Amino acid sequence: MIKPSSLAAFAEQKLDALRDAALDRHLHPTARGAGMTARRHGQDLISFSDNDYLGLSTDPRLIEAAVDATRRYGAGAGASRLVSGDHPLYARLEARLAAFKGTEDAVVFGSGYLANIGSVPVFVGREDLIVIDEWAHACLHSGARLAQSRCLRFPHNDMHSLDHLLATHRRDHRHALIITDGVFSMDGDQAPLAELTALAQKHQGWLMVDDAHGVGVLGKGRGTPAQQNQQPDLLIGTLSKALGSYGGYVAADRPVIELIRNRARSLIYTTGLPPAAIGAALAALDIMENDPDLCAKPLMAAQYFCQALGLPEPQSAVVPLILGSAEKALAAQAKLLARGYLVVAIRPPTVPDGTARLRFSFSASHRQRDIDGLIAALQDTGIIS
Repeated sequence: MIKPSSLAAFAEQKLDALRDAALDRHLHPTARGAGMTARRHGQDLISFSDNDYLGLSTDPRLIEAAVDATRRYGAGAGASRLVSGDHPLYARLEARLAAFKGTEDAVVFGSGYLANIGSVPVFVGREDLIVIDEWAHACLHSGARLAQSRCLRFPHNDMHSLDHLLATHRRDHRHALIITDGVFSMDGDQAPLAELTALAQKHQGWLMVDDAHGVGVLGKGRGTPAQQNQQPDLLIGTLSKALGSYGGYVAADRPVIELIRNRARSLIYTTGLPPAAIGAALAALDIMENDPDLCAKPLMAAQYFCQALGLPEPQSAVVPLILGSAEKALAAQAKLLARGYLVVAIRPPTVPDGTARLRFSFSASHRQRDIDGLIAALQDTGIIS
């Protein structure tokens, strides 16, 4: 009889392999403050790694809204939304999100990840086809796998390849779903939504867009579809980035949202969000809708940074600096930490092999001297010549 190996020994072998490839990861307690300040391991830093694009997560107005919601409705939801966890703030937020995104309805999930893995299997299954951008966010690929559909990847933003895949395989499947990001989280570029929409119509498919990194930054804050004047069949968003809170949502036509409420397992079988998160998100929407100049600042900061360093014109608040190996990216991260800047190295499998990078994300809260100091640090340390 074969004696089973120790689970701990198996895990240690896997960890050793990650360490040898400089791909092991560690948690670092980080106290975040206003103005993109952070304190980690006793060191005061300016963060260029947050997705808090408008600086709202530490805004006193959101904090007060979260406190007020907690006082009125409690610290937790108490149950799943379809049982008793659908506290009154949910309906207000979903109506606001639908109006903000220009759709008939919206539904809020516990996170953007839950929104994606729950929504995809509602609309496609074993008889259907999914065609997904190879660089789409991990949760979109997870949702595609859960649907158990035939899933094909097309090269990043390659519309010719997408058209070819659909022309070749669409006829063999009941339904077809095209999946993409609006803004790609690691490269900061946008998807060509007009071309994607046209291909979806040409091949009688549906288009799903995750715009987590576009909301609050593009289209006067309303996101990539608003900037490109498009309206996907399914629009995924998050409350945890520009809105400074936590949670995710899907915006679409009313019957589509009603079907999600009835069939999305990651909505039905999980506890509702704490009222504080909903209250904060409502306050964030008030701010975004009334201050379009605030929403313009992250992209302006990214443009200034790229122009100063001779980098390509950014399409969003995310700017990658591809360095190649994981070791080189970690070394660059350490150099910037020593100068007081938190810019986290992004390594495989988050990005393809050979494309480890520093990922800069810009916020409306960054001051001019913060960006100038970062530019000087990159040049002085030789990370950028």
